[in-house]
Amino acid sequence: MVATGDTVPTFTATYGTSDHEPFDLADQLGDGPVVLAFFPGAFTPPCTNEMVALQEHHDEFAAAGATVFGISADSPFSQGAFREEHGIEFDLVSDMAGEAIDAYGLAMEIPDLGLYGVANRAVFVLDDAGTVRYAWVAEDPTTEPDYEALVDALQD
Repeated sequence: MVATGDTVPTFTATYGTSDHEPFDLADQLGDGPVVLAFFPGAFTPPCTNEMVALQEHHDEFAAAGATVFGISADSPFSQGAFREEHGIEFDLVSDMAGEAIDAYGLAMEIPDLGLYGVANRAVFVLDDAGTVRYAWVAEDPTTEPDYEALVDALQD
């Protein structure tokens, strides 16, 4: 699992829109901090709460020069509808192939809900070189991150 001080694995995926635009993490590094917020699934209550809370802190992230990406195994179409319904302004990234989820050691299953290969809830702050400066991984995927600690990590 990726931890503070590690250089992150880069990955490719698709932006969460109906346009299927390619996303490459390597292209995002070098322009200020990058926040990767992995979440299990769009339209679920804990994930909705988290993405809306990240949106509510968007001005603080922007003031720190950070770019935020929400990442899940949901389809780009689902993520696009999720963004629109909840007014999320930052980009969502569709990792349907599970490349990023696996590379970051976050794959989990919730058989009771029929979910396999979804991301555990986790947040990473990366510097320009792709080094993890802040890492938080949920022990229980219904737990949300400490948003103030995340903002503090960006301001340090």
